[in-house]
Amino acid sequence: MSSSYMSWRSSATNRRPTQPTNTSKNRGTIYPDLNQDPTPKPVIHFLAFALIIFLGLLQFLPASHFRHPSDPHRNWVPFNSHSSPSLTVKLAVDEDDGLIHIVSWMQCLDLKVLAVLANSTLSSSRYPDLLHFHFFTPQGDKDKVSFYKLKVLFPHSNLELHGQEKVKEIIKRASSEAEYDSLNLEEIAPFIIPSVHQSLTKFIYVSPNLILMGRIEELTGIDLSAHAAAAAEDCSNRLNSYVSLDVLDAIQRSASKPWISVTPYVKDACMPGLSLLLINGKKLEEFLEAVLWWSKVLNWSDRSDKRNPAVGLALYNRYLKLSNSWLVKEPASVDTIEKSMITHYDGPKIVCSEFGNDTIPGSSHGNLWIKYLPSMSNQILGSKNNILFMGLHYQIPNICSKRQDMFTKCRLPSANNHD
Repeated sequence: MSSSYMSWRSSATNRRPTQPTNTSKNRGTIYPDLNQDPTPKPVIHFLAFALIIFLGLLQFLPASHFRHPSDPHRNWVPFNSHSSPSLTVKLAVDEDDGLIHIVSWMQCLDLKVLAVLANSTLSSSRYPDLLHFHFFTPQGDKDKVSFYKLKVLFPHSNLELHGQEKVKEIIKRASSEAEYDSLNLEEIAPFIIPSVHQSLTKFIYVSPNLILMGRIEELTGIDLSAHAAAAAEDCSNRLNSYVSLDVLDAIQRSASKPWISVTPYVKDACMPGLSLLLINGKKLEEFLEAVLWWSKVLNWSDRSDKRNPAVGLALYNRYLKLSNSWLVKEPASVDTIEKSMITHYDGPKIVCSEFGNDTIPGSSHGNLWIKYLPSMSNQILGSKNNILFMGLHYQIPNICSKRQDMFTKCRLPSANNHD
């Protein structure tokens, strides 16, 4: 029995599998983590360290692009390369409502001119939804028809029509009748508007007879804390073309006013361009008084044939100089237009006269204004009786003008008449 037990144990032992004795050949596949990592070359360490230093130094370079938080697409916008290096231009808006306020003053209402101004400004801006237009017209917000026509052309834009009576009243109270007649209201009104409309403390004034091709929002970041206005220098109009330097020296020696320059006047100083201004309403104390004082001292009410330099003298050494690219250019050639940010309106326009408003003959018209004229402008602005607004058809009654004969009757359109 013992022999049979030993024979079974021996056979079981012989059937037991044995572990291989030589595992050195398969060690690489069975224990891959035991292999030693490759040692990088010293030059790789040096290049990585140099790259980190290079990327760190790039942070000290001046910024070339920016992204505005109001942009839903978060696009990178390059800074204007034409701006003066002394001006820190960045996108900024009004602190109160977050809008860029654009003001224009028009003596005689011309909706086509306003439409070209608004459309060129909107189409050239990267942020048209931030622009808010304030058009000062003879009838202002009382002229509902003109407002509705503009809203048809620009349904998603912010625009308002304001009256001119309060601004004119302030100027008339402070001046005589002769002084008032010698002033160009389009030049002096931008400086009076902040005293009438307290909400317009900082805005961009644009003459209505302009076409804007530059991004107007680039002007709003200019620091005007120490200046009343910012404007481009117009060296085609110089100080000695209006006033003799001897007269200015005599006034400087005899008079003592805060608006008189403490330094000698430069003979051939360039006058500020008043067609485009950046206004700081908080720095306009005594500005109207200064303009009227210069006009009275120079007896400019007797010289209506030349431009009154009183506004330019009141701004002497008190305005910030903008880049020359913001100076209004004449649309003389294609090269001039492409390099300009702003140019004169070259289309038909209405001029004021004692007998009513007349249109300038078409022989002097250009073609640039047609590019910025909104579609359907001829149908909307050319219609005297009908307007389309909010999908409804309104009838606007005819009103007799002052030029009509006294025996002419005004015809009110009937409900069935759509002429």
